[in-house]
Amino acid sequence: MFYNKPIFFEKNRVFRVYTGGKLFADFFGDESTDGYYPEEWVASSVRALNEGSTDEYEGVSKIKGTDLYLNDAIEKYKSEILGSRDDIGILTKILDSAIRLPVQAHPDKTFSEKYFSSKYGKEESWIILATRPGAKIFYGFKDGVTLEDFSKAIDESENGSNAMENLLSSIDVKAGDVIYIPAKMVHAIGSGCLLLEVQEPTDFTIQPERWCGEYKLSDREMYLGLDREKALECFDISKRYPAPLTPKIITDENGIKYESVIDENITTSFSVRAITLSGGSFVLSRGAAVYVVTDGSGSIIGENYCAEIKKGDYFLMPESAKDKFSISGNNIKVTECFA
Repeated sequence: MFYNKPIFFEKNRVFRVYTGGKLFADFFGDESTDGYYPEEWVASSVRALNEGSTDEYEGVSKIKGTDLYLNDAIEKYKSEILGSRDDIGILTKILDSAIRLPVQAHPDKTFSEKYFSSKYGKEESWIILATRPGAKIFYGFKDGVTLEDFSKAIDESENGSNAMENLLSSIDVKAGDVIYIPAKMVHAIGSGCLLLEVQEPTDFTIQPERWCGEYKLSDREMYLGLDREKALECFDISKRYPAPLTPKIITDENGIKYESVIDENITTSFSVRAITLSGGSFVLSRGAAVYVVTDGSGSIIGENYCAEIKKGDYFLMPESAKDKFSISGNNIKVTECFA
């Protein structure tokens, strides 16, 4: 059965109201160009919240070689894929921004439970994979910004003003930078960022800026069906966090470098680790974990099993297959994502 080995997926590009995707060409080795499908949702069991969409599987990954979408597979083979877990507990994405995204914040668990009947908020983290010239992120309000300033900028955004962007601090970014975005912290991905995003498994975004490039957001796209006053409870004007973060080495021996990128000292919602192999072999001992090859090439080896993998490939390690497979390679980097 498919759950007795690493699970690979069909391509899963997701529509968004911003443009991007050109940097996918190098990462995935395809012919991607900028357009309105700037996100690849990786081993996803989460449905995308796109206004007007009636596709119940939008955003959900389809298992390669089967007719099964991941959420249906989990429902049918839950213990084999997840063990004792109720769900994967994360959503992993790879996205490329050709323009600045709207200024936004995401709910914490309390806000999500109150307004969306969800046990998950949307804490998230970014690993910058590649950039275009001038790449930056907008990260937290500048010192001295008040709620009145923010409210005025929201009103001014009706006319396409950049007043809201001017309230935020910005950081120039480069490949390898790691950013953690707490729930309720204002932020925006700037133009020119190809990044790996690991987050809680929802698509909840409050984005009170009316325009995204040339696209005019509806009230629902801005506030997710809430009135403005309630939606703005999602923003903590004082929220700050240092960036970029420095990964911590867990082990570095026998051709295996294993680093903690995001751990329980930062958030209990998810963990991210980096595996770099220079001749070593790394045992895949964690079930219900997502793996993304971010550079180089190598192999997944198991009994009567060998799969070649390269930059841009990704897979889910089901609970029933953990400890039975290893990644080997002389020059390969893999990101391990799990809840």
